[in-house]
Amino acid sequence: MKKLQIICLAAFAFLFSNTTFAQETEATNYDQGFRLGFGVNGGLPTDNDYDWALGGDVRLQYDLSKKTSLTLTTGFTNLFNGKKDAAGNDIKDLGFIPAKAGFKAFVLKDQFYVLGELGAGFAVTNGYNNTTFLWAPGIGYANKYIDLSVRYEDYHDFRTNQVALRVAYGFKL
Repeated sequence: MKKLQIICLAAFAFLFSNTTFAQETEATNYDQGFRLGFGVNGGLPTDNDYDWALGGDVRLQYDLSKKTSLTLTTGFTNLFNGKKDAAGNDIKDLGFIPAKAGFKAFVLKDQFYVLGELGAGFAVTNGYNNTTFLWAPGIGYANKYIDLSVRYEDYHDFRTNQVALRVAYGFKL
């Protein structure tokens, strides 16, 4: 748990530190700024612990340049389970709040991107009270308002993971 707190603290410190980068002439006219996005996520766990996942999220994005951005994402995800344990009792669903920091890099025509996120997942439903380290690499497409992405998301201490599709609406602040 202590290691997870240190990792999260380091990620947030990285996001809010001021760093100067040499910029090309083309990038000096780019308006840096914030974007806000609201997304719906659906996923399929890649193991047998859960059947499917559904969630919603809010992502704050700060554009460093035309091709790179920092992200902070939170929301709610529920892992649904229709299985029974060895005694015949229903296994409970797991709902959690993810808190992730990430880096997005546009790699093709300023619309296709790769994204990497690190953070924590805080269990909040059905008597679960664990916190897990999570990491999520993904690829996506974004234009002025729409953001579509696919990501792999691993929840270490929940002993599961998923492949998820995110559909989001975003805008400049």
